[in-house]
Amino acid sequence: MSSPKPIKKAVFPVAGLGTRFLPATKAIPKEMLPIVDRPLIQYAVDEAREAGIEQMIFVTGRGKTAIVEHFDVAYELEDTMRERGKDLGVLESSRFVPGDIITVRQQVPLGLGHAIWCARAIVGDEPFAIFLPDELMIARQGGGTGCMKQMVDAYAQTGGNLISVLEIPRDQVSSYGVIDPGAQVSDTLTEVTGLVEKPPVDQAPSNKIVSGRYILQPEVMRVLEDQEKGAGGEIQLTDAMARMIGTQPFHAVTFDGRRYDCGSKTGFVEATLALAMEREDMGDEVRAIARRLLG
Repeated sequence: MSSPKPIKKAVFPVAGLGTRFLPATKAIPKEMLPIVDRPLIQYAVDEAREAGIEQMIFVTGRGKTAIVEHFDVAYELEDTMRERGKDLGVLESSRFVPGDIITVRQQVPLGLGHAIWCARAIVGDEPFAIFLPDELMIARQGGGTGCMKQMVDAYAQTGGNLISVLEIPRDQVSSYGVIDPGAQVSDTLTEVTGLVEKPPVDQAPSNKIVSGRYILQPEVMRVLEDQEKGAGGEIQLTDAMARMIGTQPFHAVTFDGRRYDCGSKTGFVEATLALAMEREDMGDEVRAIARRLLG
């Protein structure tokens, strides 16, 4: 079997309104809300870079210019920092080669599938990755790799389509998309024979939930262009992927790491605390604060 085409492009659907975090998101995109001192979108982009992805495609909406500006050169800020002898290294992760950041506009919020379809001209005929920045995926402590790097490594063996999954307690599966598993290829790689959105606990085919990272073949765009509406009257990516199962290889990679649901306020707070406590420059102080508050 010939080697699959490398994954060099990633789509970030960031056009959502962020209503769960109002009023904070009235003027600030939810993807720019910081976990400690880095915005959510930065964590996702850093994960993409670790996996060897070179071109970031942001599918944006009205009021989302701050996301693009975050990855732009801030001349005034940098000049002021230089004059004051400040280290510019803290800005390095937000710098990009011109042309490596591309934005497209989703004018009408018609669902995740529609947002991905909006990037079709840039994706072209290449396989591509998808990142949902709300899902903060953190590598295992002690030298683990990021979620997308684990998926890219698996993709080099399988080709086709891959989704990241996590195992959760079975009594929680009704809140998530769940895979119907086929053959167990390895400890972390499972064949996918079907996808079920928010199944009743007693009807769930597994306890492996879809967790916001995807590698898909460009044919998914042909499926999405039919503009068929699914749950909630929106064009669903899950429906398009389900139609591709059986026509191309489809696997799930069980992520060896941690996931924080930063689309919820409690998940956002949990992520902030967890990552702050791991920081060498503030971990001890944050743990002391936590103990004091709990005492």
